[in-house]
Amino acid sequence: MTQPRIALVHERFTEYGGSEAVVGEFARAWPQARVFAPLVDPAAAPDIAHPPWDTIETTWLNRLHAATGRRSHAPLLPLVPRALRGLPLRDFDAVVISHHAFAVQAALATDAPVIAYVHSPARWAWDPAFRAREASGPLGRAALAALGVLAKRAELAAAPNLTGVVANSRAVADRVRDWWGLPASVVHPPVRLDRFAPDPAVPREDFLLFAGRLVPYKRPDLAVRIAQRTGRRLVVVGDGRYRRQLEALAGPETTFLGAAPDDVLVDMYRRCAALLMPGVEDFGIVPVEAMACGAPVLAVGSGGALDTVLPGLSGAHVPPGDDDAVVEGFAEVLRSHDAAAYAPAAVRAHAESFGPEAFRARMVAVVDEALQASPV
Repeated sequence: MTQPRIALVHERFTEYGGSEAVVGEFARAWPQARVFAPLVDPAAAPDIAHPPWDTIETTWLNRLHAATGRRSHAPLLPLVPRALRGLPLRDFDAVVISHHAFAVQAALATDAPVIAYVHSPARWAWDPAFRAREASGPLGRAALAALGVLAKRAELAAAPNLTGVVANSRAVADRVRDWWGLPASVVHPPVRLDRFAPDPAVPREDFLLFAGRLVPYKRPDLAVRIAQRTGRRLVVVGDGRYRRQLEALAGPETTFLGAAPDDVLVDMYRRCAALLMPGVEDFGIVPVEAMACGAPVLAVGSGGALDTVLPGLSGAHVPPGDDDAVVEGFAEVLRSHDAAAYAPAAVRAHAESFGPEAFRARMVAVVDEALQASPV
């Protein structure tokens, strides 16, 4: 039987994160696929065997970026939709897109079935409150607002050309419905659980953990405030542009470890009393990693946490609200929190449902269904 010709499209490989890991699993699901992206930094490409990063097919925009010495890609973002529309996708049987702002524009470059895996429609384009937290200063707010107009137009122009939409959580599926007017199925993103596991020889300690990039939307500032409000020790693992403000806000109960290798992060997951997740994530890889190490997760009951954190089994939900209400909600939960009440084996078993094998199988089934509806 002839294998279908699959194209994989990602928006940009400019930093490595959850969406890049998704593309890596796409490449494992379809090892003969060709991978396209307008911008590629080798350090940010996924660790995949077929193809290696140097065979990811780029565009004139990548050459322009290289000519600038690979300084910030931000000024080039308005050109990304044009680069995506120009991708050579006409000779494929199906196109699978990894989208979080502009990537669905690639649907306008082909007549083949197109499946969009949506990490989220561009939240900073559709959600003014989210955009306000992400931008800094009047000039930054104006630039992000202008880019948001472009992103909304790009998403809405491409939406009618999508054969199917797959969201990474129920919250993202709701955004696709509300903002694009399209239904979406849900396939949770892959989490590399092989690197994370409980260790019965490592006892839990009385400190809270925040892990992840220190950027506004993840709300590490609320984690710092929760530690101050409760007098609990907080360890922060991660780095980012928000760190200086956080250090100015924090008291002596908070320790910043900066960016840390996996062995340090795993050790923190195994020893913490709980992972704090005060921001609203589209899905959230970090809480699944923590649960894979047997750690309970205390999270705002919104966004991806509704899919990943099971109250009573793997953690607890704090009611969403304004900042003061969220801080007080975490304080209330922490008054009765007992890490020993959570069985590490049960927490780990729950995390295993988010493994990469399940992700690949579900995505292959989605694409096969699209191909059967439009035979090769």
